[in-house]
Amino acid sequence: MQTGHVEIHGHRGARGLRPENTLPGLALALELGVDALEFDVAFTADRRIVLVHDLEVSAVTSADTRPATPGDTAFPYVGRPVHKLRLAQLRTLEVGVRRNSDGDPVAATQVPIPGTRIPTLGAALALVDAYGADDVRVHVELKSDPTQPELAPDPREFTESVLAELDRHGRLSRSALLSFDWRIVKAASELAPDLPRFALLEEATRSSVWLNGLDPRDFDDDLPAVAQAAGATTLSPDAALVDAPLMANAFARAMPVVAWTVNDPEEAGRLIDLGVSGIVTDYPDRMRALWRQRGLPLPPSIPRPRAASPRTARRQEPPRLTPAPIPAPLPATPYAPAPMRATVRPAAPVTVSTTSPVPPPAGSPAALPEPVPAAASAASG
Repeated sequence: MQTGHVEIHGHRGARGLRPENTLPGLALALELGVDALEFDVAFTADRRIVLVHDLEVSAVTSADTRPATPGDTAFPYVGRPVHKLRLAQLRTLEVGVRRNSDGDPVAATQVPIPGTRIPTLGAALALVDAYGADDVRVHVELKSDPTQPELAPDPREFTESVLAELDRHGRLSRSALLSFDWRIVKAASELAPDLPRFALLEEATRSSVWLNGLDPRDFDDDLPAVAQAAGATTLSPDAALVDAPLMANAFARAMPVVAWTVNDPEEAGRLIDLGVSGIVTDYPDRMRALWRQRGLPLPPSIPRPRAASPRTARRQEPPRLTPAPIPAPLPATPYAPAPMRATVRPAAPVTVSTTSPVPPPAGSPAALPEPVPAAASAASG
């Protein structure tokens, strides 16, 4: 049985409790306490990096409110490719109310926060900074689909832009890049060799088109070996793929394994016993209860910052991400490419609000709503 350090990673913030990939969701995950804050990003038409899971605007997580400008021919925006829309257009979308679909367990537990808007990567990093969450790693999943190149930007350009934004916020040494598109994993290994790189994998992506030309059959289906050849430092598979043989191969290569997306404590217990280094979950609160039962070290809860308060003191560095019992190296030096700095736009200031339009359920921390521009707020009612 695993008795060492196992990490809790908040999936899209805390997707089971607050709207995914939003500032309220990220804030709640920090307040509950996670080792890593995971969220997805994509490129807009005007080369801004925004938090969004789907490469086309999802009708489940998004709703149109109004056109960004009178007579905008692209309106309505739901269903359109994200990289064909400008930030101003995307910011009109209501993303604080999940549309219930058949058999969607998340919709039953997620507290809606009307008026929430899609944040930029810069706004998300500013929020983490406002919380003083220096010891929480930021895990940025770059959304890309090599089977639909018309929906995504060039993988290397995308990777460079995300690295530049992390660098501008002083977050490179406390971040990781993740992707199912292993071209991005390879680009990150070349551009930022000290940065942790997570090779995401599920059954549908076990093919050379997703794995940057690598075929698992050439490695006797040793998935950690394939991930290592791709330039990854961590293999992050669907929990259904994690079994004893996979973990044995991972231990042999000193490669951490982080399983996703695990919401059932019993399943999490199985994975912990196999020796995974981390669990990605929509419900950090459930995992924290399991961690307490097992006597595992818990990441600290971070209190909500008061308006205009100084940043909290730096906390003690948490244990490193390692597969039991083999340690894995963490980044030693930050990536700081000078050419990128010249092309990065100035960061927009983020104001941390302390009020929530929807009270949280009993026993859970209040959500921190994202500031909404006056025009967008009026349009959404």
